[in-house]
Amino acid sequence: MQGASLGSAPGIMAVDWERRVDMERLRSFRVARVRQALADFSLGAVLVLDTANIRYLTATHIGYWAFNKLERYGLLTRSGEPWIWDFGSAALAHREQSPWLPPSQSRGGNLGLGGAIDPSTGLAERAARELAGILADEGLIGEPLGVDVTDLPLLRALEDQGVRVVDGQQAMLRAREIKCPDEITLLAQAASMVDATYQSIFEHLKPGIRENDIVALANRELYTLGSEHVECVNSISGERCNPHPHVFSDRIIRPGDQAYFDIVHAYNGYRTCYYRTFAVGRERRGQRDAYRQAREWIDAAISAIKPGVYTDEIARLWPSADRFGFASEYEAFGLQFGHGIGLSVHERPVISRLNSLEHPEEIKEGMVFALETFCPAKDGTSAARIEEEVVCTADGAAVLTLFPAEDLMIANSY
Repeated sequence: MQGASLGSAPGIMAVDWERRVDMERLRSFRVARVRQALADFSLGAVLVLDTANIRYLTATHIGYWAFNKLERYGLLTRSGEPWIWDFGSAALAHREQSPWLPPSQSRGGNLGLGGAIDPSTGLAERAARELAGILADEGLIGEPLGVDVTDLPLLRALEDQGVRVVDGQQAMLRAREIKCPDEITLLAQAASMVDATYQSIFEHLKPGIRENDIVALANRELYTLGSEHVECVNSISGERCNPHPHVFSDRIIRPGDQAYFDIVHAYNGYRTCYYRTFAVGRERRGQRDAYRQAREWIDAAISAIKPGVYTDEIARLWPSADRFGFASEYEAFGLQFGHGIGLSVHERPVISRLNSLEHPEEIKEGMVFALETFCPAKDGTSAARIEEEVVCTADGAAVLTLFPAEDLMIANSY
């Protein structure tokens, strides 16, 4: 993007005196990527019910209360413009506020509120008839319709209409795997909000504060800074660090605890996944060694990132499950881990020893993904957890997550 370096995070307001995110260019890029995916996967159209896919395709958003309830849906045909069927009055709001959508293609829709409306009302059948009619009008009724996630009554109703339904999620993930400069800027802006949040956490982290207090602090900080949605704040301390429970508690943090945090939030839809680890007051035996090992593993992965590298080459840089206390790669999944990040927290590529060794994927310029490592300490309960979000550039990896993590930081040291 002209006027800003890759991964920069300019102000989040639109201004007339500086080039920032160009939302029209962003919308056009995303629809073009889906069109290309339709061609690549030989699809006549794609029907999307996953909220991230709906936003990617239609640039509509009605709040996270509607997230993945299989109520909203969107459509793109091979030669047409995006359609959206939305919740009640949201359709009218889009006609008034979203001029990039043809007004006649923003409609109220209802698939039955996840089954809460009795299927005998025929809502799925009505939707299927409408969708089949659109496909017929464009000469696509015999062509494959890709569907990303399944609403079973709708699937059966589409089949009854003679529509050939196939997996459309792979096409959507292919479209979303390469980020344009505007997307990368939004990801950097989201990360900058977490940078600031970690500064507040570091300043407040001391004996007597509870894990849930940190969750509350992080939510306040992020929403104040402009976050659209805080999906989760993992807040883990002391004996809860190993094995990683993936959920916070009301545990009171004590002197010498190791504590790690993961912050997942969205700004303009684009997400973070951003771990940091601290010691509280003072460090205990083995904590710094564990941190250094986790840092070595993540630095090795970052150094290896460049276009043309395959994900198995990254996964082999990380230890097998048995080397850090797990019986299988299934149980260790998500600890030595890489995953694409964008409008969802888990996109392409996914890098782990579970899937990448035998099914490697090529890393491409423009991919943005998080790399995360975990190392248990010799005390048997502490552990280090580090995560960096990176952009694959022609010259290697550019890091978006900037809160210091080169060595174990001790909060409120004695």
